[in-house]
Amino acid sequence: MAPERDLRVAWEPISLLFKNEVEEGSRTYSRYKRTHDLLRVMESVRAGDGNDGVFRTYWEFGKRIHHDRELKTFSVEEALVEAGVSTGHAAAYDEAAWDAEIRRRMDVGLALAGDDVGTPIIAFDDANGARVGIFGPVITRVPETELALQLWDGLVQVMTVPGFWELKRTRTEEPDFGDRP
Repeated sequence: MAPERDLRVAWEPISLLFKNEVEEGSRTYSRYKRTHDLLRVMESVRAGDGNDGVFRTYWEFGKRIHHDRELKTFSVEEALVEAGVSTGHAAAYDEAAWDAEIRRRMDVGLALAGDDVGTPIIAFDDANGARVGIFGPVITRVPETELALQLWDGLVQVMTVPGFWELKRTRTEEPDFGDRP
């Protein structure tokens, strides 16, 4: 969809560990801690390989988490090899020094979309050059290209209406990630 709409996508982190202030020992802690530590790796990749490296790493982590259902078990080093970036970035997994950058980047998105949101947050500059952002869309499956373009165009339209804040309906189906890319 990015080529059809001449979009340049910048991948930014959002840590649900930070956002939801998850306490160690809670039932969601290990999942949120794991994804937070993967964000540390992605920030290391950003520092060394830029946005393209982040995209490849995000895509590879996503395949392993969503398609292979290996959130807690996949090898970060193997994923980095598949993403075509240095396995040296795996050291960032345990380095809290990356947390300030994760929080800084995350706060930019939250400043646009608000604190009572989740992920994803989409942001862009409107026709007047003002940065606009919104939480969503949350979809349960990837639409065909033409429908995806219609969805994007509709989002652009509603996001640029002054005073627009929210659309919501209850999810009635589980995500379907389709075939592994």
